[in-house]
Amino acid sequence: MSNVDYVIQQEYRAPATPTPARNASAIAKPGLKPNLIVLSWIAPIILIVVWEALAQAGWLSPQVLPAPSKVLRTAWKLTLSGSLLNDLGVSLLRAAAGFAIGGSIGFILGTLVGFSRIAEALIDRSVQMIRAIPFLALVPLVIVWFGVGEGQKIFLVSLGVAFPIYINTTLGIRQIDPKLIELGRVQGLSTLQLIRRIILPGALPSILTGVRYSLATAWLALVVAETVGAQSGLGFLAMDAREFLRTDVIVLTIAIYALIGVAADSIARLLERKLLAWHPNYGKGARS
Repeated sequence: MSNVDYVIQQEYRAPATPTPARNASAIAKPGLKPNLIVLSWIAPIILIVVWEALAQAGWLSPQVLPAPSKVLRTAWKLTLSGSLLNDLGVSLLRAAAGFAIGGSIGFILGTLVGFSRIAEALIDRSVQMIRAIPFLALVPLVIVWFGVGEGQKIFLVSLGVAFPIYINTTLGIRQIDPKLIELGRVQGLSTLQLIRRIILPGALPSILTGVRYSLATAWLALVVAETVGAQSGLGFLAMDAREFLRTDVIVLTIAIYALIGVAADSIARLLERKLLAWHPNYGKGARS
């Protein structure tokens, strides 16, 4: 282990003697014990049971909010017909393509602005102005540019994804301890080595936080995109169901969005623990 790597680990290592502040911060560490994971599902399960009971008792109209059992039967029928899996696959591909494009743009711009004040002067104000524009306000213009095909949907997803990653990448780079950079220069590290061994590892927690936010934003943007001129996808499935007052299908698409969001966030958390195993708040200690 080099002197630089040793000092970096010491910078992020937890103090040897526990203090009240340290014990308080440990509560906020990511990752739950298995018994706490089970506990976290109790409230959603109780909510579903109460929902089912109220629907079966006739206190909830099927046209307003169908019972979970009816939603499950609808999901099974649509799965057997193949339409649900087809629409789900189309939406996942759109979200993945938009995330890859928007995430790459956000990371590149955030890195430039994080490293250079000149780049900040040239880029940041324009990015913040675009970020302040609501998605719905952009839809008519995007339709003029791309029509109602796949380009329009991927563009909106990319736009939504880029901003959280841009902001968190910039913030992560700006928060690097200048002493660590100075140490790297004293040790003779080149600019690329400084970036690879000090700056990016130090900024990684913030960048991954941006990834988690952007995953949620990707689906929000996709819902907006798929409600305009789409012929497939979960958004199209929900809008088509609205025309026929199929509330069971509408609730099903909402439930799928929720499950995808939970799964995506779980994958992002796992990625955090893998890439930040050296960090006291994300490694094995975070799960203990």
